[in-house]
Amino acid sequence: MRRSRSETLITTAALLVALALVVTGVAGVIRTQHDHTLKDLAGNTVTFDPGTIPAPEQQHKMSPTPAQPGDRLIVSAVGLDVPLGSLSAVDNEIEPPTFTSAYWIRNLGTTPSTPAAGTVFIAMHSLRNGGIGPGNYLYDTATGHARVKPGQTATVNGINYTITGTTTIAKPLISADTGIWANTPNRLVMITCLELPNGAPSQDNFIVTATRTTGR
Repeated sequence: MRRSRSETLITTAALLVALALVVTGVAGVIRTQHDHTLKDLAGNTVTFDPGTIPAPEQQHKMSPTPAQPGDRLIVSAVGLDVPLGSLSAVDNEIEPPTFTSAYWIRNLGTTPSTPAAGTVFIAMHSLRNGGIGPGNYLYDTATGHARVKPGQTATVNGINYTITGTTTIAKPLISADTGIWANTPNRLVMITCLELPNGAPSQDNFIVTATRTTGR
């Protein structure tokens, strides 16, 4: 993963994933970061630092698609319940277009509806300076410790996974970590930025792994 972009006010560490793997789209009506009026999960406006907004052509290539009815990422034990859209990784980067939804990565692993075919990779934003993105539910910003615990359930479009662990990895190292990017059947990987309590730019990514629950 490349170092995240930083924004001010509710400064967000945009998830920029440098992937070592081959990385794909459908156009959806989602407001891009160019409108400067995106909200976090608490309804606060996210304001961007100058020069941090991705180029329009890159956003177009990622082809973010909004969630369809019933498409949701839920980890009820920590209160996470957000729409699940999709996008493609382009030029070794992933840029979720909103701060209120998670996104599965179309050109890595498998789709949420075919978990037996491989790993479902999901990316989402975390925010700092008081902002709340989907990723903030996964860990405690003040301490950097995981909120999610092994044995808890993550539900992806109605399919249940049992959380098996969490890890933190420096952004420059994640692209070479073959364990994270392994395409393993019935596996879920959720990725977000690990924000710092002092509001400084994120240096690490926070990874949650899970295995499909037997019988689902």
